[in-house]
Amino acid sequence: MAIVKEAGLNYIEYPYFDPKTKGLAYEEMIKSLSLARPHSIVLLHVCAHNPTGVDPTEEQWRGIAKIMKERSLFPFFDSAYQGYASGDVEKDVKSVRIFIEEGFQFMIAQSFAKNFGLYGERIGALHIVCTSKDVKEKVMSQIKLTIRPMYSNPPLHGARIVARILGNPTYTAQWKVSFKINYFKK
Repeated sequence: MAIVKEAGLNYIEYPYFDPKTKGLAYEEMIKSLSLARPHSIVLLHVCAHNPTGVDPTEEQWRGIAKIMKERSLFPFFDSAYQGYASGDVEKDVKSVRIFIEEGFQFMIAQSFAKNFGLYGERIGALHIVCTSKDVKEKVMSQIKLTIRPMYSNPPLHGARIVARILGNPTYTAQWKVSFKINYFKK
């Protein structure tokens, strides 16, 4: 939460982990979200929740999306462990796909440090899903104002590695299989 504090934003933690069941405190989470002020930003982990490792089921994700839509809450996804939760990079983004299906605008900060083994390369992406071209153009103008003074020449080594892997179907297939081999041995 250091980034949130540094940006001068206020935050409230919502219930997530139930230490008694070692699972998701789903009902408490839904109740807390139902009390959130409209247009609040809600930080959600795409998969492999850090630090608990507990993820909502698909049905629970649909419930979370429903209450967030009812309350006009803005999802901000953190994706640092895609592939590690289930061994399948596609399955691990089901939460995001649900929010797309429901017509949300949202942001997702995606790190490739862990799932590409590129620690220290500062490699990742910020994706912003907009529901119209007009909104996209407004968002892009603001992002450009933010990015330009921060850095104009980001590191390229890690980005080139990721682009090469994801740009080649053979390499992409090998990368996807690596999660099953390394983390889900039977």
